Amino acid sequence: MKKREFLKKSSLGAFGVLLAPQLLGALETGYQRRLRTAHIGVGNMGGEDLKAIASHNMVDVVALCDVDSEYLKAAAESYPDARTFSDYRIMLTEMGDGIDAVIVSTPDHTHAPASLLAMELDKAVYCQKPLAHRVEEVRAMKKLAEAKNLTTQMGIQVHSFYDYKLATLLIQSGIIGKVHTVRAWSPKNWGFDGPAPEGSDAVPANLDWNLWLGTASRRPFKKNFYHPGNWRKLLDYGCGTLGDMGVHIFDTPYNALALDVPKTITNNCRPPNGFGHPERNEVTYEFPGTAYTGESLTWIWSDGPGAPDSHPDLKLPEEEPLHDQGAMFIGETGRLYLPHFEMLPRHIVDGSYVDIDVERFKLGQPVRDYESEGRKHYHEFVDACLGKDECSAPFSYSARLTETILLGVIAGRFPGKTLNWDAKSARFQEEEANAFLGSTYRKF
Repeated sequence: MKKREFLKKSSLGAFGVLLAPQLLGALETGYQRRLRTAHIGVGNMGGEDLKAIASHNMVDVVALCDVDSEYLKAAAESYPDARTFSDYRIMLTEMGDGIDAVIVSTPDHTHAPASLLAMELDKAVYCQKPLAHRVEEVRAMKKLAEAKNLTTQMGIQVHSFYDYKLATLLIQSGIIGKVHTVRAWSPKNWGFDGPAPEGSDAVPANLDWNLWLGTASRRPFKKNFYHPGNWRKLLDYGCGTLGDMGVHIFDTPYNALALDVPKTITNNCRPPNGFGHPERNEVTYEFPGTAYTGESLTWIWSDGPGAPDSHPDLKLPEEEPLHDQGAMFIGETGRLYLPHFEMLPRHIVDGSYVDIDVERFKLGQPVRDYESEGRKHYHEFVDACLGKDECSAPFSYSARLTETILLGVIAGRFPGKTLNWDAKSARFQEEEANAFLGSTYRKF
């Protein structure tokens, strides 16, 4: 068997970890290739992603893409050697083998179309959270990444932070015994309870509205409703607070408890309005048991103004106020409190805090510098592409997490009704809910 064939079949390089297929040739020659990155979406969070990826000393930014010419111009000033595009399809086609990895930092509804096209062209992909806008997209992304053996990472930076790693180790060490309940919350409001806007406004000269809509249905532009920031609130483009902060706050309990997708989902929220996500949600999930839980696990997520409601599970010692965002693990022998973010987990037994021996986990001292801590997740992806590391949130993991999140979003269309999910068939028992698992792509 030729060396190249062996490497492709085994996906193992000299470092014994997964290699991006496009870098196999470099390994054969013994040449340490740099990673050439293309960035889809370079404003706001996309700009942060760009800066963090480019901070790795083995990265060359070769292409920039954004539907907003002002964002594109600003990014190009920082990376003048990169080619610029407004349409990611043209960028991927024209750049071809000149790209090794693609970073997708767009509104949620464009995550899957852009990522799937990049992966079809054998590119490693770093995609912002949530991984996709629809469950069918999530499954397609996971399937393609695994079929092509590509390096992938979901952009959930806290996955690589000290406090969340520590919480995972504590739970898996049995510090509170088997966990039977998780409560997680955020008071953020990425919902919209009002009516859809009427009429239209002139599209700003800097925005290509057709490309911004992409595969989503055409609708008239309305100022302050879509670009640049409010799309998260709207059904056609974002996933609400659950799809934004929920991904961050779910991640550690989900990972620590080795959960799969849930069996049932119930969302108590206002009736659907056909345009925006509910401003306040309480989603209850029931998960199959794992090695770290009882026979099943109950998970209650609360978001929106005033969340969470008071509950004995959330009472802290000495009437200490609850942090505005976080998660609480409730187990057989106590609770583990994990505020969000950059705060150490706290062990609670019989209403009092108990000291935690963190030295045995050999994690070193807590890091409280967000910029350096935040880059770890990005650099992990770059190093994985170069055969020096493995991704900790590849699509094989992040697709399951995102599917869980999206099932709660779908349940928001059926307030108070328990939906039963069959993970094997990827269908609800309630046929009416299956209409929201995917969507028809518009040609644009």
